[in-house]
Amino acid sequence: MKPKLFESLMQRDGEFKEHVENLRHKASVHPFLKRYCEVGVREGLFSDSVGALGRLHDTLVHAAYPEMIGRSIITVMPTTEAIERFPLEADAVAYRYAEGATTRLSGKKNTTTDVYTNVLSESSEEWTREFLEDATWNVMNAMVDKVGKALGEDETNAVLELYGAVADSDLAGGAPVNQSTATMNWNGLVKLHNAVRNENWRPTVLAVNETQLHQLLADDKFIHAQYLPSDQTNLEQGSIGNVLGMRVCASTLVPNGTAYAIDTRVASVMLLRRDITVDDWEDIKNGKYGVRATTRFGLGVLRSNAIAKMTNIATTLT
Repeated sequence: MKPKLFESLMQRDGEFKEHVENLRHKASVHPFLKRYCEVGVREGLFSDSVGALGRLHDTLVHAAYPEMIGRSIITVMPTTEAIERFPLEADAVAYRYAEGATTRLSGKKNTTTDVYTNVLSESSEEWTREFLEDATWNVMNAMVDKVGKALGEDETNAVLELYGAVADSDLAGGAPVNQSTATMNWNGLVKLHNAVRNENWRPTVLAVNETQLHQLLADDKFIHAQYLPSDQTNLEQGSIGNVLGMRVCASTLVPNGTAYAIDTRVASVMLLRRDITVDDWEDIKNGKYGVRATTRFGLGVLRSNAIAKMTNIATTLT
């Protein structure tokens, strides 16, 4: 994440700035925000409540983004609209009726798909007033970190559910690629890649479970330099950066035994209406207080045949 993200948003995003100003007022009465600011100022981490809220926001963001692999396997487009309409290009042919005449286009009419920004991803933690009165800075910061991580996981699950809901017959090749209980290997990757290429798309991302990633690392084709440049495979970190032109994204959130090859340029879109935002909440009647992290976005599949899916992969390393 870029440094000083909070300051950048305050300068460029009027809606975000207004939201922070409202939080700044609540920081004087809301038990968690009040304690967070007071302890941070006392320990010399920042000089005022705005600086404290900035730290709160950036802590959430830094914790959330490592879990948001969903944004790496889909095209992300910021928007200020509640709905966006995307045209799906159809084949068209140009005809010239006579020399010097106007060229006319003939072919299928374009179809469209609408994507609504009606998905709200959120995570929150709650604490009693008594707990907050005694909470140290380290405890509060750890809790904010926990909220951010949970938000990142929730958003990624939403993107993976989008791909998982695509009908098998609509996938590249007309059906999932069956690995027949074999481990993920070079041949399996070639099959996935080929399924998308046969649809005249070019896969840009490979999404796999951590188990499938380690199965690949056990394949000697990912160790020898003649198959992959050494800077694309880091055995110490247990990572593969790029293979067959696809960026490798691994997460335990991807179902074990399943893998996707996706041309993210055309397959789908994530409309980001509101990026990570911090909100306060309280249940005064029950003496509960906390903070909530939210994002608002929309998801849609534009061309399902740019998505190849592999199933029935071995779920253990051997």
